[in-house]
Amino acid sequence: MIPIKTAEEVELMRESALLVSRCLGVLGENLEPGISTLELDKIAYEFILDHGAKPGFLGLYDFPNTLCASPNEQVVHGFPTKDPLKEGDIISLDCGAIMNGFYGDQAYTFPVGEIDPKVEKLLKVTRESLEIGIEQARPGNRIGDISFAIQSHCEKHGYGVVRELVGHGLGRKMHEKPEVPNYGKKGKGPLLKKGMVIAIEPMINMGTRRILQLSDGWTILAADRNPSAHYEHDVAIGPNGPDVLTTFEYVEKALSKKGAIVI
Repeated sequence: MIPIKTAEEVELMRESALLVSRCLGVLGENLEPGISTLELDKIAYEFILDHGAKPGFLGLYDFPNTLCASPNEQVVHGFPTKDPLKEGDIISLDCGAIMNGFYGDQAYTFPVGEIDPKVEKLLKVTRESLEIGIEQARPGNRIGDISFAIQSHCEKHGYGVVRELVGHGLGRKMHEKPEVPNYGKKGKGPLLKKGMVIAIEPMINMGTRRILQLSDGWTILAADRNPSAHYEHDVAIGPNGPDVLTTFEYVEKALSKKGAIVI
C-alpha cells in the first residue's frame, strides 16, 4: 500500500526537506577546486546536527557517511573521500535528514569551476527533465506519466536514462512505495493521489544507460565512464498539482554569490 500523508504531515515533511535544501546551499558555498568530498561530508553532518535533525543516510543500510558524493562518471552512492575535487569536475551531492520523524532527501550535481560545455549541457538537460517530470505529479495521473516525461526529454538529447535505479516514495522511511522510474509509458503504473509524497530523481548518463557497481558494494558508475548527472526533489501530490517540498534556491544563491555556473 502506498502511504498517504495528512496535510499536517506534509508540512512536517516540508521542514525536513527544506533543511536538506539549506544544507546543500551551505555545501555550495564551500565547494571549490581543492576541497575534498570528505570535508563536505563533515560540513553536512555538523549542519544537520546543529539544526536539530539527524543525518538520514548515516547508518541507513550500513552506509557510513552523511552524503553520497558521486563525481564525474559515478552515477550515485559514491563514498566521500580525501581526494580533492579538481577544476572541471562535476559532483553529485545527495543528502538526507530526519526531522519531526520524517525524511527529507535531495540531490544536486554541482560544477566544480569551469566545466566542459558538453557536460554543462548534460547537467542542464537533466535538471530540465526533473522539472518536466514534476509537472506530471498530479492527482489522477500515473507514475508512468512522470517517467515518460523524463525519459522523452533526455533521450531526445541522446542521453542514456539509467533503468536500474529509481526514485521512490518518502515519509517516515527513506524508501517507501511507489518506485518512481525515470523511464516508462504514459498512463501506466500506480495512480497518483493527493497526499502521496515522492522523491523524483533523474539519473542521466552522457553516453550509455548501462551501469556498473564497484566492489565496495555501493558506488554506481556509467559503464562507458562518461559523465553522469543526478538531480532530486521531494514532491507532494497536492489537490491541484505538484507541491515541491525541496528547493534549489539556496544552492543557486550560493553559486551566484561566487560567480559560479548556475545550472
